[in-house]
Amino acid sequence: MEWREYAEQMAVLARDLLAKDSLQATLDEIAASAVKLVDGCEAAGILVVRKGRAVTLAACGDMVHESDRLQGELCEGPCFDLASRKDSGERMFRIADMSQPQPAWERYAAEARKLGLGSMTGVLLYTDNDDFGALNLYSRRPGAFGKDIETASWLLASHAAVALSSARTIDQLEHAMESRHAIGEAMGILMERHQLSEDDAFNVLRRISQEHNIKLRDVAQRVRGEHTGSA
Repeated sequence: MEWREYAEQMAVLARDLLAKDSLQATLDEIAASAVKLVDGCEAAGILVVRKGRAVTLAACGDMVHESDRLQGELCEGPCFDLASRKDSGERMFRIADMSQPQPAWERYAAEARKLGLGSMTGVLLYTDNDDFGALNLYSRRPGAFGKDIETASWLLASHAAVALSSARTIDQLEHAMESRHAIGEAMGILMERHQLSEDDAFNVLRRISQEHNIKLRDVAQRVRGEHTGSA
């Protein structure tokens, strides 16, 4: 693909990603777009490592889940290392030929070859304030990703990270609004049921939350559920 054409498609992708209505939809579209837009890419996924555990946030292609599962079980692999060692300064990896020795990931490489993986590459998704894990691209063919993949991957990752940052902010705002609405409704129920003031109703919810180590929003949801069930 010509670079001008690729740049144009990146511009279209940026608009499409920003139009997605949720964080998960944005993640899924990034993985699917990597397969469509990057020459040689047969599967793509986004992996994060949380408390030493590999978590697949999005996947396009069956080999993504299998690769992520292996790396999580073995606690090794290029995607696992990239996502878990984001402070090391490494921002990308490229394995041109999986059939060649991979001293850093011997166990993973042996299993990956059984899966039919021929080559792979990955790049971190991040902005100055957010980290979204690693976007990983796979091919069954050795040599599918040449050195020019670095530029293509960075273009894709940069657009993707900006869209993810926007989507995360929107999700957080919507979650906060939903929580505030649930808490307000639960307070109203307690005020009516027990003749409490607004402050006293909120203190009841907060005390239950603290004593039972339950999020305030979840306490509010229970109060609403009990009220609906008894209505």
